[in-house]
Amino acid sequence: MVAEQIFPCYAVGMTLKSRLHARALTEGFSAMGICAPDAIPLAADRLAAFVADGAHGQMGWMAERMEWRGNPAALWPQARSVIMLAEVYTPSDRSPTPPDHGEISCYAQGKDYHDLVKRRLKRLGGWLVDQAKKAGEPCEIKVFVDTAPVMEKPLAQAAGLGWQGKHTNLLSRDLGNWFFLGAIFTTLDLPNDAAEVSHCGSCTACLDACPTKAFPAPYQLDARRCISYLTIEHKGPVDLDLRQGLGNRIYGCDLCLAACPWNKFAAEAREIGYAARTGNPPLAELAALDDAGFRARFAGSPIKRIGRDRMVRNVLYAIGNSGDPRLAPAARALRADPDPTVAEAADWALSRLADPAKP
Repeated sequence: MVAEQIFPCYAVGMTLKSRLHARALTEGFSAMGICAPDAIPLAADRLAAFVADGAHGQMGWMAERMEWRGNPAALWPQARSVIMLAEVYTPSDRSPTPPDHGEISCYAQGKDYHDLVKRRLKRLGGWLVDQAKKAGEPCEIKVFVDTAPVMEKPLAQAAGLGWQGKHTNLLSRDLGNWFFLGAIFTTLDLPNDAAEVSHCGSCTACLDACPTKAFPAPYQLDARRCISYLTIEHKGPVDLDLRQGLGNRIYGCDLCLAACPWNKFAAEAREIGYAARTGNPPLAELAALDDAGFRARFAGSPIKRIGRDRMVRNVLYAIGNSGDPRLAPAARALRADPDPTVAEAADWALSRLADPAKP
């Protein structure tokens, strides 16, 4: 006797799930998986240990609401299922960036993914609510994209979308590791997918690629040494011993992602909004930005969240690492900047240009 004859509700759930999956692909998502809200029982303790070690740096929001972050069932007790979605943003061009240009992480060169993914999640969630209503099933949803206390990567692994690699990012045998994650929490009880397991084997390519040694061990990240953290989240001066490792990266970092051999299976991005708009701009141009110029240049981009001062600080570190004396006037013009961190970075850049052996 088939399962549908024994459990009629199971048949309905499977039918809805298959249609939801098809709809997700139609909306532009690359993959979908489902897990229960209590599917990541180890997450809370791992998060607590990460924060206790201070590895989260200045990201105080990670320490806040840890009960919700580590336990999705506590975030919304009415939720019965978590629908995890992957959306590919694989860059089409990963050619080297000249040292007199600032390198921006691929995900940030297009439109803000928060807006694009959330709109897609809302459309898919609205479709799900409508379908459930037609079947006489009450259904509520909540959608999340990166800004709520939700641990998307462990949930995505529990939902079978991939596994957290040694660089702690999510990997997929079908998608590589260039993709965003979104979540739909729902009161519907949908069939779960099997969790994925690691397929990293003995490979350490991602760990070896990090110039600031941000991985104390495989599957562990010390954010305080991570270039993405330092250029985006960290306020104030960056430690002197880490500045050279930044190279010309001024917003985020793709080194560990780009090194992963699983990217040979990376799918092409379908969303035109992820196509590069900012590119990797000349450092001299960015160094000259004031607040208004920064906001105008990065309108609609995730870069806008760090503000002009932090961006120009990063630009000055890149100028110092460039070895290009033609950039000295751009740094010299900022020695008296009202922001003390920018002014200090300008002095450091000039000292490095004058003596590249200086730390």
